[in-house]
Amino acid sequence: MDIQNTQSQMRKGVLEFCILSIIRQGEVYPSDLVDRMKAANLHILEGTLYPLLTRLKNAELLTYRWVESNSGPPRKYFVMTEKGLTFYGELERTWQELADAVQVLTQPAASPETNNNQNQP
Repeated sequence: MDIQNTQSQMRKGVLEFCILSIIRQGEVYPSDLVDRMKAANLHILEGTLYPLLTRLKNAELLTYRWVESNSGPPRKYFVMTEKGLTFYGELERTWQELADAVQVLTQPAASPETNNNQNQP
């Protein structure tokens, strides 16, 4: 079994949630998204990011505006829509439920003695 493939699949599973988490904090330029993800040790290539942003925009979860740049072409800044904020809230609840379940399952099971002692006054 290839651990790198499994790790990659795990990261891909949370990629959309992480991208939306950053955008929810305020308007963002795509290269800033790449930098924030990299700083969190979740590396993403622009070739992965741009199709994801387009898909989120087409789903009306994001919108963007063009901003003139002094050092080149205009820049596209993304922001979350009201629909995106609602969607994000649902994702956040799902993430918390999943994180809680994984936490329970990855902790050693309590022995019956421990459970009995916890129920005593």
